[in-house]
Amino acid sequence: MLAFRGPDATRFLQGQLSAEVEKLGVGATTLAGLHSPQGRTVAILALLRSAAEEVLAVFPQELAGVVEQRLRKFILRAKVQIEDLSENYRVIGIPAGADSAPEWAQLSWGDRRVLLVPTARAGEFSSEAGERSSWELADISAGLPQVYTATSEAFVAQMLNLDLLGAIAFDKGCYTGQEVIARAHYRGRVKRRLQRWHAAAGTPPLAGDSARTGDGRALTVVRAAKSQDGGWDLLAIGTFAAGVAPESTAPTQPDALTVVGPLPLPYPLPD
Repeated sequence: MLAFRGPDATRFLQGQLSAEVEKLGVGATTLAGLHSPQGRTVAILALLRSAAEEVLAVFPQELAGVVEQRLRKFILRAKVQIEDLSENYRVIGIPAGADSAPEWAQLSWGDRRVLLVPTARAGEFSSEAGERSSWELADISAGLPQVYTATSEAFVAQMLNLDLLGAIAFDKGCYTGQEVIARAHYRGRVKRRLQRWHAAAGTPPLAGDSARTGDGRALTVVRAAKSQDGGWDLLAIGTFAAGVAPESTAPTQPDALTVVGPLPLPYPLPD
């Protein structure tokens, strides 16, 4: 969890992330991508404009150093300070329909919420072993991608469906990676997209692992969780256009997980 504070906090993030940040009202949230100059996603951030001059960003702990280092390079003369709050707060997931908790800062997360709770108070929330797995399964069902160390800079933004989740604003000004992302949007067709799949058996799939469909198409795992019915549910990226020759997309790993699907997502993929 990083805090961006100062008179230029939103303007600074507007020039670095793919989402519309400056127009966020206090209390509003959005997903946003931090991208390389080649348009590849370094990290996916959940943003909360917590005050007029403060934005909080939540993303996987393992990418904290990478994200902070990249963003600090571009501060220059901007009046913004970056503070790592990871030790001060815990990120607590609240299921859909749970009672409101107005005393804590919170972000929308699909039909659920994420609370930002001071570490000293985190013990007030239950932490059963199955809760993390249930949360991951809900994310997968919702088609919500995530980027980890193994997949950072592996995918162009649209491959992760960030354009379908409100994490890219095509009518805003320049930001890092904008030229490549805009070109894919306006001039080309994104041939590889994130979809939902199921594997009936196999070793636990990890982010960055290879998988394959029944017709031989190659996939790259984005995230996975143990299914309640056995096996694994996962989000993976591969060619989704019809008529692709299986032999042209054979996975590089001979022991790649075999999956069935794609399964429905709550949002449509472009034709």
